[in-house]
Amino acid sequence: MWTLNAFPPNPPLPPKKPLKPKPLLLHSLSKSGHLDEALSLLLKSHPPIPPTTNLEAYSHLLHSFITHKSLRHGELLHRHLLHSTPSLLRHPLIKSKLITLYSVCARIESARLVFDEDDDDEPSWTAMVVAFSKNGLHEDSLSLYAGNASWRSDFADSAVLKSCSVLSAVRLGRAVHARVLKSAREPDQVVLNALVRLYVKCGTLDEALKAFDGMPQRNVVSWNSLLSGFVDRGFFIECLDLFRRMQIESSVGFSWVTLTTVLSACSQITALYNGREVHAQMVKSREEPDIVVLNSLMDMYAKCGVVEYCERVFRGMGGHDLTSWNTMLTCYAINGCARDALELFDEMVGRGVGVKPDGVTFVALLSSCAHAGFVDEGRRLFDRMDVEFGVRKKVEHFACLVDLLGRAGLIDEAFEVAEKMPMRPGGSVWGSLLNSCRLHGDVKLGEIAAMRLFEIEPNNAGNYVLFSNMFARERMWEEAEKVRVAMEEKGLKKEVGRSWVQVGSRIHSFVAGGGVSFRSSSEYKKVWEELVEAMEREGYVPDTDVVLHDVDEGTKAEWVCGHSERIAVVFGLVNSGDGIPIRIMKNLRVCDDCHNVMKVVSKVTRRLIVMRDTNRFHHFRNGACSCGDFW
Repeated sequence: MWTLNAFPPNPPLPPKKPLKPKPLLLHSLSKSGHLDEALSLLLKSHPPIPPTTNLEAYSHLLHSFITHKSLRHGELLHRHLLHSTPSLLRHPLIKSKLITLYSVCARIESARLVFDEDDDDEPSWTAMVVAFSKNGLHEDSLSLYAGNASWRSDFADSAVLKSCSVLSAVRLGRAVHARVLKSAREPDQVVLNALVRLYVKCGTLDEALKAFDGMPQRNVVSWNSLLSGFVDRGFFIECLDLFRRMQIESSVGFSWVTLTTVLSACSQITALYNGREVHAQMVKSREEPDIVVLNSLMDMYAKCGVVEYCERVFRGMGGHDLTSWNTMLTCYAINGCARDALELFDEMVGRGVGVKPDGVTFVALLSSCAHAGFVDEGRRLFDRMDVEFGVRKKVEHFACLVDLLGRAGLIDEAFEVAEKMPMRPGGSVWGSLLNSCRLHGDVKLGEIAAMRLFEIEPNNAGNYVLFSNMFARERMWEEAEKVRVAMEEKGLKKEVGRSWVQVGSRIHSFVAGGGVSFRSSSEYKKVWEELVEAMEREGYVPDTDVVLHDVDEGTKAEWVCGHSERIAVVFGLVNSGDGIPIRIMKNLRVCDDCHNVMKVVSKVTRRLIVMRDTNRFHHFRNGACSCGDFW
């Protein structure tokens, strides 16, 4: 019979071994951001684990420290390695990650010390090249890259190309490009995109297009790089052409950055047709557009003179930031809606929207008042800026006040503001005053303003033209001629008048006295003759005073008829259907006679004519202009 004592005794339990950190737990803690627990789990393992086993654990930890930019944890781990397993610090993976950690934490000297201990491995070399570039030490990045011809990596290539872009070092960029092409390793998309950005930034657009066209494939970043480059360099029509090519050729779609860039191009050349196409793309998209692209859409409608659509986008937004409010205010300012601007400002500050006005807000408001003759309202706003809203007055605000007073004929008061303002008046202040002196025939103060302008901007041809125009307006031909001679001696030339008009998706350009082939056509002659007859019935007589040269009246009348905006408006009438608005952009201020012509043409053709000059928009409708002849 078996008894309990018959069982053999239990074998003794083996001694407990110290717990080693579990890789999965360590990785989980690192990835979830529990950096203290992860570091503690690794450092308190006993006895120390061989370096080869620790490599992956340390790599995971350092990657988390880099992601969270945790310098404190990185330094603790670095210190621990120095005392426990210094051999691990020489491993390329650990060393490169330490360099990257110090780089993202802006401790470039610490990164350099880690690198200098042993700089003969590719990962560390790549990390240091990137570190220099990311911390603004672009010359060091280029020097290190150029000093080692035995390696290349996509990370190093893209970083050094960025440094070349910042330094506008296109020759060095070409050398990097050659090194990439000679390498047996194919460059990745990031490197190719960086090449396009380099050539765009340096203004070598032919090379940018060549690099772009040579890509085996393009992502949305590739297209955006070239699109933004065209906009930055002022090639707005080329930007729109490229966007159309993107729509036809590309299957990558677009990003909100794409549309923001294209809308910027549309804004610059009043390309309303293209801007509406972009708006349609936004409506078709399943994603909700972000506030940046909506603000750009507002800006496009504002700068194309379509106030009602700008308002519609503004009112339809789920929320507004300061840029939204300022864009709407600027839209009202440049389109002659001063009363609307003042009412919107009251709404902005009165209903507790949580957005405080800034300097841009008051530039828009003061400009509105200046172009509408609201002197009292403008003065009150200027006084409220710092007292009520804490917005510091800058040169541009004093320039607006000088413009406000000067346009209203208060030349002496405007001059006093310019003389007593707390900072040195810039060209905008004296330019506003000189223009007011021209408008109101104050030659004495105009000469003072011109002399100040010439000191500040000695090579600005527009200042000399404005000064000469002031004398010519008063029929002081000898003085006007002296100014023009001074311009010639300085080698300065007046900018040629140019106008753009969009018909359908195409933008057509005309210069003053140009468009010969169109002006010789039967279509032009027919429409122009009909216009002349209709304008004469309306009592229009050419105002040859706008020709600021001492020549006979017949020559003056001929010159006036050759102004670019007149050619553009006839082109619009010939090539668009009845009732279609004609939209013109001009690079100079519209002259008084062309302004009168546009009013009469809008009446006899029953067309809306929207013209954007350097000052503002003019909406001509039924013989009247939105500016009230005050511009």
